[in-house]
Amino acid sequence: MTTRPAADAFLAELTDLFTRLGDLHYGEGVSQLEHALQTAHHAKLENAPPELVAAALLHDVGHLMQKIGENAADLGIDTRHEHIGAGYLARVFSPAVTEPIRLHVAAKRYRVSVDPAYLERLSPASLQSLALQGGPMSAAEIDDFLADPAAHSALRLRGYDEAGKAPDAEVAGLATYHDLLRDLIDRADGT
Repeated sequence: MTTRPAADAFLAELTDLFTRLGDLHYGEGVSQLEHALQTAHHAKLENAPPELVAAALLHDVGHLMQKIGENAADLGIDTRHEHIGAGYLARVFSPAVTEPIRLHVAAKRYRVSVDPAYLERLSPASLQSLALQGGPMSAAEIDDFLADPAAHSALRLRGYDEAGKAPDAEVAGLATYHDLLRDLIDRADGT
């Protein structure tokens, strides 16, 4: 079982990551930290389960871990941040947290495929990354995505993700989520 010091060490690692790199923008009008906090805020407003609030907060942590830099999309590179982040977080969190993160890019591709108006609502940076991530899904990809048990949660996360890009939004800080994250780490290790 993960001891509280191990959970606290992982949370300190996450906090350090956001402290060092959270001011990066990746083409959006908000920093990565602002986006994470806003995305989690929208999940909380909808009374999402704790695992989905954590997924909302941490869904783009892979952006902070990839080594190419915040201009990767400008260079024509898909960093596959969703897989980097989900793999990193799977060290301590359950699939209820990591699977929506792994699938949040697929959820964007799905939404674009089934709702043409959704495409028009995407930010320029999200449109740019969509092209690198494979664009709209094929019929077979849609079937595979919908068959995944985490697809519904990933679609909810995608909605929070799109809502979390408002410049100057006032939301709770990162420390507000430490107890929630620590509890989820402790519960994941107890299973």
